[in-house]
Amino acid sequence: MLRGVDLRVTRPRVAVLGVVHEHPHADTHSIVDLTRRQLGEVSQQAVYDVLGALSNTGLIRRIQPPGSVARYESRVGDNHHHLVCRSCGAIEDVDCAVGAAPCLTAHDDHGFTIDEAEVVYLGLCPSCQSIS
Repeated sequence: MLRGVDLRVTRPRVAVLGVVHEHPHADTHSIVDLTRRQLGEVSQQAVYDVLGALSNTGLIRRIQPPGSVARYESRVGDNHHHLVCRSCGAIEDVDCAVGAAPCLTAHDDHGFTIDEAEVVYLGLCPSCQSIS
């Protein structure tokens, strides 16, 4: 994967990519901790740099739901959306709302060529509903 987007294969890149694949929607702090568990000592800045490089090349996707810190996922290229719990912050993937990407047709596209739509559904997850 890394060579396919002209990135050198390094231990930090492989580890961070693996963490993001194993922990969808993880935040940066969690990714740093999980990467350190695998590699031992790795700087926070190194992980930030890897996340930036992987995001810029499209190997991972950076999302930032309303009221949340940035999170990362490995599901890329399919214009899916997210369900976000207002209480606990749990995030789940949800496929396109209607039809093929970009999933929605803007009322007025103002001359833009739209190729992606970002939709965030907010509510309460089943666990938080049972507490309410």
